[in-house]
Amino acid sequence: MNKLETTGFEAEAPLISVRDLHVTFSTPKGPVHAVRGVSFDLGRERLGIVGESGSGKSQTGRALLRLTAGNGRIDASRMMFDGMDLMKANAKTMRSIRGSRISMIMQDPKYSLNPVLTVGGQIAESCRRHEHVSRAEAKKRALSMLETVRIREPEKVYSLYPHQVSGGMGQRIMIAMMLITNPQVMIADEPTSALDVTVQMQVLSLLDDMVRERGMGLVLISHDLNLVSSFCDRVLVMYGGRIMETLDAKHLDKAQHPYTKGLLNCLPKLDGRHDDLPVLKRDPAWLHEDGLSGGASR
Repeated sequence: MNKLETTGFEAEAPLISVRDLHVTFSTPKGPVHAVRGVSFDLGRERLGIVGESGSGKSQTGRALLRLTAGNGRIDASRMMFDGMDLMKANAKTMRSIRGSRISMIMQDPKYSLNPVLTVGGQIAESCRRHEHVSRAEAKKRALSMLETVRIREPEKVYSLYPHQVSGGMGQRIMIAMMLITNPQVMIADEPTSALDVTVQMQVLSLLDDMVRERGMGLVLISHDLNLVSSFCDRVLVMYGGRIMETLDAKHLDKAQHPYTKGLLNCLPKLDGRHDDLPVLKRDPAWLHEDGLSGGASR
């Protein structure tokens, strides 16, 4: 995959601009701060968000769509999308944005697709819900989108139920469902974690084509440093709900923050001796500092 050319978009206003985002959950044991003061801009690019489980990366993505659980609270000094203040948008406005202008691919299709509806019917339903077209037109578009995501025999697959398709095909179906409305921003939450390496590359290649051809902004949430370094344009490294470092993906090996260096050091290597398994040492002070490379920079 070739790196996406972003030079032509650098002068444009960002698609999404976030400043001082906080996500807090109320629990019987007290408040849990999942996201702590996160700031970033997203242009027409591939932005990776990486970190360990519990670092706040998925909650950051969900907050953009205000999909935080009922016991959660979102606060931000700014959360703008295409000139619209998402913090002030009412429920009706958010419903019109979700799945239409901002789409989100969940981690595992078997938990996201409705098991009692055909996959084609679910794609067509997304089209009808947001585009207000006839059933015949929705089916036509759904079949075309199945071809776009490189599914052979789309007519046959259209009539299948989720349990009748493989994991890789299910993920492509999810991508088709999210892309059929031509969104401006795609949030992909661990879209390849349940797939084998070959299918992973096929799905990433497909997303890469969609970003380049449609001029979308893509947020790729992942724990795989090697994946984001080869696929994304920029990377946000998160720990404990904060951004530790923001850097160009191609310069990930030149990271300055000790947390990022620790994550890289824990990656398995094919050469050299490895008598001891590296252990990442965490510093409590990291939760009280800003990213070294400017968390809000483009």
